[in-house]
Amino acid sequence: MNFELKTLSLSAAAAHPCDLLVVLVPEGFKPRADALSSLAAHALKAGDLDTKAGKLLPLYAPLGVSARRVALLGCGDGTARAVRQAVLAAGAMIKAPSVRRLALVFAAAPQAGAVGAAVRAVSEASYVYTATKSKAEPRALARVAVGVADAAAARAEFATATALVAGTEYAREWANRPANHATPTLVGQAAKALAKHPGIQCKVHGPAEVARLGMGAFLAVARGSEEPLRFIELRYEGAGKTQAPVVLVGKGITFDTGGISIKPAAEMDEMKFDMGGAASVLGVFRALADLRPAINVVGLIPACENMPDGRAVKPGDVVTSMSGQTIEILNTDAEGRLVLCDALAYAARFKPAVVIDIATLTGACVIALGGLRSGLFASDDGLAERLLAAGDAALDPCWRMPLDDEYAEGLKSNFADVANVAGRAGGSITAAKFLQRFVGNTPWAHLDIAGTAWKGGAAKGATGRPVGLLVHYLLGIEAAGSARKPARRAARVG
Repeated sequence: MNFELKTLSLSAAAAHPCDLLVVLVPEGFKPRADALSSLAAHALKAGDLDTKAGKLLPLYAPLGVSARRVALLGCGDGTARAVRQAVLAAGAMIKAPSVRRLALVFAAAPQAGAVGAAVRAVSEASYVYTATKSKAEPRALARVAVGVADAAAARAEFATATALVAGTEYAREWANRPANHATPTLVGQAAKALAKHPGIQCKVHGPAEVARLGMGAFLAVARGSEEPLRFIELRYEGAGKTQAPVVLVGKGITFDTGGISIKPAAEMDEMKFDMGGAASVLGVFRALADLRPAINVVGLIPACENMPDGRAVKPGDVVTSMSGQTIEILNTDAEGRLVLCDALAYAARFKPAVVIDIATLTGACVIALGGLRSGLFASDDGLAERLLAAGDAALDPCWRMPLDDEYAEGLKSNFADVANVAGRAGGSITAAKFLQRFVGNTPWAHLDIAGTAWKGGAAKGATGRPVGLLVHYLLGIEAAGSARKPARRAARVG
């Protein structure tokens, strides 16, 4: 799908050739002397059009307009959030098989972030999964013109948004694929495909290399599967070698049965989404390929299946992690933290400015925050503030959770340095406390995306989150001029 940013007045939009013309009408709309303004003014006066975000008035072949289908679409106060809500409400029209060319026009000057929100909402509304369907119709929409009063003023925002579309759709695609079409080997190939873009390098380690690295926790999780594990290492070099990189670590459990601590059968198919963290790292690198910011980023993905087998790790087994710490595995369904802990230890070799891990880690986080906000845990106040701000700017919000030292008490073990689970209470926090043991003094954040990486029910599918949050955070580093280590640290968060 091709996006184009154009300077379009409403009079010019009326003459623009397209299959569907969507006009975003905000509160306080001031009509001018053109056909579209006249239509909107009459509809508002008659009460047939409401400017509340998402209220839609479809029209067919109105006089003075080239497009056969026109939608007058209320966008509320015109903020990015309201525009996103409005465009998603028009999703059925946008996704119609007859709509190959769409024009989306702002009836008033867009507010900051609104153009980007509109672009990303069009992508979200029109996305179609087809990879494993024999007769699926691909996305009909091929070209999207976004019309604003001043295209030059919105160009940077538009460029970021189109890169985010590419990255988010890459993440959605790989998270949506069934486990037999997204094995660790295939995920490694998806990462290698990104290395075709300038500035991106990829290295994929197999079981032998992982064993030589001493990643005993990662190896333990993979033991029950016939699919060989892969440890994927991506690098984006947009700055000098002296600039410390940001390291992103994505949980890549391509299917999670729970292992010996097997999950209930109901909805177990959704465990193909357990590599949502890995998919988001792939998506971030796809966006970086288009944006080419002046920063350095490393992506690490420990990818494997968690399966029950005669060789599978058992509850009560003790394994030795790459860091040398021993771990008593009390529950084999708490496997994500086991693959992540070795990847976090490996991250130290890059002398990173910041480490951020992303994982569909705990059902407890879903109970705490639902599907709206990702859980954010951070060892550094400045890092937490920047991630929160990036999430708000990207309409991909998160919420900071505590990391008090007392939460780690439940992880004590009589037989190892640490247990991989504590009790049910505060489960997302104790999982984060487990991971914190493996990052040392590097500023670190953990995003628990168990509630936000996918949707269930009729809308079942991957969301591509938190690609938007992470890319906005990385662009913020570029804007600040360097990836300096944050000055303030916080051992406790109330």
